[in-house]
Amino acid sequence: MSEGAYQRLWDSSHLILQELLDQEQPLLQPVPEQERQFFQYRLSSLYLYYLGLLRRFDTLYDQMVQPQKRRLLRRLLDSVAGRVLELKDDLVRADLCETHCLDQVLQDLKLTPADLEVPIPKYFMLEQSSALRDQEHMLAEILSRLEPVYSRRRFPVLHWTEAIILLQSAERARQGRLRATFMREIRKEEERDRKIQEEGQNQFNQDEAAVTVQKVWKGYLQRKRTRQDRRTEMEFIGMLPSPNQVEHLGIMYQAGLGEEVRRLRQLEKEEEFQLAMVKTYDSLRETEGPYIKEKMKEQIRQWFIECHALTGRFPDYPDESSGGSYLIFADKTPEQVKMELEVQVQESKKKDQEKSKGKEKGKKEKKKKKGKEAKARKGEADTTLKVSPSKSVPVINAGHEEYTNLWKNRYESLHPNQSFDSETLQVEKRKEVEQEIRIQVDELMRQELKNLRLAVDREEGRPSKAPKKKAGKKTGKKKEKDLTSDRSMDSLFEELIGFGVLKKSETVALKDFVGDCLYLGSTLNLANKLPMPSLFDVRQNVALYGVLRLGSPDIHSMAPLIRSILLVGPSGVGKRMLVKAVCTETGANLFDLSPDNLQGKYPGKTGVQMLVHIVFKAARYLQPSVIWIGNAEKNFYKRIPKEDKEMDPKRIKKDLTKALRQLNPGDRVMLIGTTDRPQVAEMKGLCRTYERVLLVPRPDYASRYVLWKHMIEARGGQVTQKLDISALAKVSDGYTPGCILQAVHAALTERRLLRLSKRPLVASEFLGHLAKLEPVHREEEESLKDWYFKTPLGKRRMELSKDQDAAEEAKLAKEKKRK
Repeated sequence: MSEGAYQRLWDSSHLILQELLDQEQPLLQPVPEQERQFFQYRLSSLYLYYLGLLRRFDTLYDQMVQPQKRRLLRRLLDSVAGRVLELKDDLVRADLCETHCLDQVLQDLKLTPADLEVPIPKYFMLEQSSALRDQEHMLAEILSRLEPVYSRRRFPVLHWTEAIILLQSAERARQGRLRATFMREIRKEEERDRKIQEEGQNQFNQDEAAVTVQKVWKGYLQRKRTRQDRRTEMEFIGMLPSPNQVEHLGIMYQAGLGEEVRRLRQLEKEEEFQLAMVKTYDSLRETEGPYIKEKMKEQIRQWFIECHALTGRFPDYPDESSGGSYLIFADKTPEQVKMELEVQVQESKKKDQEKSKGKEKGKKEKKKKKGKEAKARKGEADTTLKVSPSKSVPVINAGHEEYTNLWKNRYESLHPNQSFDSETLQVEKRKEVEQEIRIQVDELMRQELKNLRLAVDREEGRPSKAPKKKAGKKTGKKKEKDLTSDRSMDSLFEELIGFGVLKKSETVALKDFVGDCLYLGSTLNLANKLPMPSLFDVRQNVALYGVLRLGSPDIHSMAPLIRSILLVGPSGVGKRMLVKAVCTETGANLFDLSPDNLQGKYPGKTGVQMLVHIVFKAARYLQPSVIWIGNAEKNFYKRIPKEDKEMDPKRIKKDLTKALRQLNPGDRVMLIGTTDRPQVAEMKGLCRTYERVLLVPRPDYASRYVLWKHMIEARGGQVTQKLDISALAKVSDGYTPGCILQAVHAALTERRLLRLSKRPLVASEFLGHLAKLEPVHREEEESLKDWYFKTPLGKRRMELSKDQDAAEEAKLAKEKKRK
């Protein structure tokens, strides 16, 4: 695509954005409980539109070259991503569920399931590549220093029964190979003898031989034409991929080269822009700085004189926190500024009086008020639905206005080489120069005002008053005590790596967690059947809760704060893979606080406190960071089993909860727990520590179909018409993605891959390997489902479904009475 095409895409995106901003204001109005479905529908449609905008802005920011446009696009991209996360939070509160059935909304908006995919901005990894390389280099250096101490490799010790089985299998394989070679030679001799006998018996004349050859050849040609016509038809209707894979790969390669060239041009233009910013700033300071400074001083002195003439005294100088002299230059008269300052003083006095009155009142009145407020809030929550206030919408509005004022009607012919706009740059830098000079002028003029007051007080014989010092406000949160203030960060990293807490995560892309979406979710909801989430829904939730929040500090500050996630599902569904994918997509560092990993490390109460403190301190320093706890149920055991008593898995629980509370919106640190036995844990403690609980079920038919196809192709196999993937998906009901992967690896050996051209794959080759594995039984899945509906969100969802059932029954009863 050319720059003009990207500009047209930007223009059309802002038309959509304007429509969405117009729809934001009505959403703030509360909606009665009876219109819950309509409210969910509006939220869902808005969510899908913002997802489409996020995809567009990601493409534009990745491919546009002009540096000033890219800065605006970056703000728009981050704010739209923040709005997507806010709408997701509102959808969860409206739907009382982590997964949403949007198939009906997709159909109404004429969108496809691909539009549900959460796009991960490309700049997450592209712009952090240098920082990630530095971190990897630092960790590699520490590992190289620790290798002589910690990396003494030991050969794995086998039990004597396992060793015997290994020797027996090797010996049987050797004997089998010898026997197969011997039998192959016997068969060759027999075949040779049989051919000699047939040549003596069957003797054709010339005409019969010609007819036989023609029959075979014509049959072969006709079968070949039929296969070709069938394949052409299937390609035409889109049921088979194009055979011109080389041509397709060439086109994709050329497109990739074009994108890389544009990224290189972005770097060149960015360097030019950085140099121009420094030069423009310095030149403005030298040429216009003294004039701006003198003009500000004259205006402030004139304001002093006018206020003294009106009121008989000099005004109070505005604080730096309230804007300083900017209030004076905001096109206001001295009377208006004076009135504003007086109003601020009166408001502060009123607040102080209210606080003093509140302290004098008794505790009983406070309790009554709290009770009434709580009841009112509960009543409002039960009867109305509304969207929470947004931090992202004002940023989106400001970005949209900047686009409208600066770039909407800007023709590309003015800057054909995509360099920066010098006029716009001068306007921006002039504001920065004025801001810097204003701070300097404010300090000088405060001192000048103080001297003027002293001089006037001496003339009039008034005693001079000392300025009152404002008491600092106490913050609600206590600062965490630094237990390692005397230690360097390198020593902390070295200790964590040495104990195996800080690890290098495996590279796993989130798109490799394969699964299809739920196509009949709305139908099941209408029938009051709560559908299980699909693997596609799980992948989207992990992208929203984990990847988008950790990938950018701006998105993290705008999005609703989520500190922890719990992934619940049977063994083999891919929970650990999702943790690795979050680390890969965001470049996050992985800290392993699993009970099995901490056994025998940091003993005692002080040891646990030190461990948690070091981990969270290092995680903040190396952010983004993921703290992973495998077998998270062990930290919250109802009763500790005998085999786990030596481990003492509950020792970290209290300190972990305290450390999580200390995480603020600027800290890109996330706790992710994984468990397959949440039933053995205390529900209250588990749900208090993990803010979001995501259920990862066994795959449904659609996901199994996609899994089989993806895994066979990833292994190097070819999916032909002889391979019935639909049958494999039906037969593998109950098996996890891990089981399917094991079956594929066992069936597609290197030898089998070499013979694919002669003997295509069939479904029966996988069944024997699949039958040896243990599936997830329905009772286990139902047990996890029952546990999930005991969580706080699950309970509210069950109550909502009961209320809906009761309302439907009441409607039916009324209709029967009318009849």
